[in-house]
Amino acid sequence: MKSRIIAIAVMLLAANVGLAQDTKYPKARVSFDDFKGLVAEVETHRASRLIDLNTFLKMSEEEGVMILDSRSDFRFDRIHLKGASHLAFTDFTQDNLTKVIPNPETKILIYCNNNFDGDQTDFASKVAVPRPKPANAVATQFAAQAKPLMMALNIPTYVNLYGYGYRNVYELHELVGVSDPRITFEGTVVEQKPTPPAPPAAK
Repeated sequence: MKSRIIAIAVMLLAANVGLAQDTKYPKARVSFDDFKGLVAEVETHRASRLIDLNTFLKMSEEEGVMILDSRSDFRFDRIHLKGASHLAFTDFTQDNLTKVIPNPETKILIYCNNNFDGDQTDFASKVAVPRPKPANAVATQFAAQAKPLMMALNIPTYVNLYGYGYRNVYELHELVGVSDPRITFEGTVVEQKPTPPAPPAAK
């Protein structure tokens, strides 16, 4: 009797394992075709919205305009353009974007690490350099002449904002020195300038 119970238990276990192995999940919510179609649509739209620093700063002073920084929480906390709002790219969802930017008609100005030169610690450029096999001398020679790939965060940020319905987006399109006197940064690594004393009250 005992051996029969053990045999039945083994059969049930084997059946369950078989069912688990046969379980098929639906496809992930990932569509490369959707992405390709969106990129093709965005390309023309973005081409007319690439702006220089002076235009960027002038627009930032308009009422209701938002400067959006989509870098990581860590990088944003350390340093960002003064007055910028923040939502890390990894947190882009319809709900999160709606909380940060309730009105889809809002004029949004974006920038990323690749817009700033002179600080590879907090504005490290996103650049992909070809990596040839060490033993392949020909590949090494060609790789040395190959153009690096710019992996700037601005591109996916722009594409995703557009995809989520934000079409009034403008992108900083210059490489600006971090010491440019036209810009002001804030954050934990930015030296806090003392507030000048208030003028004495008139007697």
